[in-house]
Amino acid sequence: MLKKIMKGGHRKTSKSDSTDASLHAGSRNPGSGPTPTVVVNHASRAGMGAPGPNSGVPMVPPPMGAVEPLPLFRDVPISERQNLFMRKLQICCFQLDFSDTLKSVREKEIKRQTLLELVDFIQSGSGKITELCQEEMIKMVGINIFRCLPPASHENTGQEATDPEEEEPYLEPSWPHLQLVYELLLRYAVSSDTDTKVAKRYIDHSFVLKLLDLFDSEDPREREYLKTILHRIYGKFMVHRPFIRKSINNIFYRFIYETERYSGVGELLEILGSIINGFALPMKEEHKLFLVRALIPLHKPKPVAMYHQQLSYCITQFVEKDYKLADTVIRGLLRYWPLTNCQKEVLFLGELEEVLEATQSAEFQRCMVPLFRQIARCLNSSHFQVAERALFLWNNEHIVSLIAQNRQVVLPIIFEALERNIQSHWNQAVHGLTVNVRKMFMEMDAELFDECQRQFAEKEARARELQEQREMTWKKLADVAAERGGDYMVTV
Repeated sequence: MLKKIMKGGHRKTSKSDSTDASLHAGSRNPGSGPTPTVVVNHASRAGMGAPGPNSGVPMVPPPMGAVEPLPLFRDVPISERQNLFMRKLQICCFQLDFSDTLKSVREKEIKRQTLLELVDFIQSGSGKITELCQEEMIKMVGINIFRCLPPASHENTGQEATDPEEEEPYLEPSWPHLQLVYELLLRYAVSSDTDTKVAKRYIDHSFVLKLLDLFDSEDPREREYLKTILHRIYGKFMVHRPFIRKSINNIFYRFIYETERYSGVGELLEILGSIINGFALPMKEEHKLFLVRALIPLHKPKPVAMYHQQLSYCITQFVEKDYKLADTVIRGLLRYWPLTNCQKEVLFLGELEEVLEATQSAEFQRCMVPLFRQIARCLNSSHFQVAERALFLWNNEHIVSLIAQNRQVVLPIIFEALERNIQSHWNQAVHGLTVNVRKMFMEMDAELFDECQRQFAEKEARARELQEQREMTWKKLADVAAERGGDYMVTV
C-alpha cells in the first residue's frame, strides 16, 4: 500500500488508504510529500548502495496511530544515538493539518517535542552525526518546508492588487513546526561539526533554488529565517556563491519586468548588502553588471518603498567600494526618477544625498548638469516635502563643497528655481530654506550671483515683453473680428 501512495502522489484514496494518506493533509504542494526525489535532487544518491534499514531509501512515516514519543538522547547509550536520531527524523516527516487546531493535537505535540530535541542535539554538538543522518535530515527539512505557497490575498479574488503596505501579512498556520525545522537547518549550517564537503552533496543547487522560492512567503517570520539561513549558506559554501548571486539576479529580473510582486526583495537585498561589502577590489565586471542591470532598475517598480532602505544601502556600498561608479549610479537614478509619485521622489532625494557623500569631484563633474536640472525641478515642486528634501542637500558639507568647486555651472542652472520659490512658493518652510540657500550662494561668489541675477532679470523682461506682444496680437484679432461681424463673435 505504501508503494502505491509513493507512486500515486495525491490520487484519491480508498478507505483502507485513508490512514496513510492523512500524513499529507497539511501539504500544499502535490510534489512535496515524503518522497526524497521530489524534495531535493541529490547527486550522491546513486552511489548509496543497496537499500538497508538505515540506507538512503525514502523515509515513509508509519501510520498515525503508531506515533509514539521516543526516548531522549541522554537516556540512551552513545552507540544508539545515531539510530535514535534517524527514528526521530522519521517522526518529523509527518505532514499535519494545521487548518483545524483541534485535529491531531497529540501528534502535533509529539512532532514539536521531537523537533526541539533534534535542534538541541545538533546545537549541543554532543555527537557528530553520520553522512547518512545528514542526508536524511536534509530530506526531512525539505519535506517540511518545501511547499506551494498560498496565493497572495489579491489573487483569485477578482480584486485589484492593493498596496502591500496596507495588507495584513499572512501568517503560516504550521509555524510552530516550521520554525523548529528552520532552526534545525540553521544550526546545521552554522555548526563547526558540519563538513562542507559532505554537506554540499545535500545542500545543493536544487535545494538553494527551492529556498529562494520560499522568499515569496508572505509570513515575515519565515522570510527572516530564510534570510539568515541563506546568508550562512553563502558564507560557508563557497562553491554555491556564483549560483546564489545569479539566482537572486533572476528573481530581481522577474520582479522588475514581469510581476512587480515579490515579498522577499527586502530580505534578499539585506543579504546582498553584506555580500557587496565583502567584494574584493578591483571589482569584477560581473558585479558592475549586477549593479547596472538589477540594482538600479529596482528603483522602477511601484512598491519600491517596501525595500528602498535596503536598496539604498546596496547602492551606496557600491559607490563606497569604487567611487568611479558614482556617475553610473546618479545617471541611473535620474533615468528612473518618478514623475508623479512625490513620496518616491523624497526617497530618491535621500538616496541621492547618500551617494553624493561618497562621490569624488571628477565623477561629480561628469553628471552635475543633468543632476542639478532635476534638483531644480524638485526645488519648484508644489509638494512641500519634495522641495524641502531637495533644499536639505545644502545642509551636507561634502555636497556644499562639491557645489562650491563647480558653482560656475551649478548656480546658473538652479538660480531661476530659487527665485521662483522666493516669489511664489506657498510653503513658509520652503521659502525660508530657499532664502538660506540663496544667501549661501551670494556669500560663495557675489560676482557670479549678480551675473545670474542680471540674466534672470533680462529673461523675465523678455518673457513679459513676449506676453505683452501676445496679448496685443490677440487684442488686434478680437478688434478685427468685431469690425467684420461682431454679432457672430463669441467671447469667452
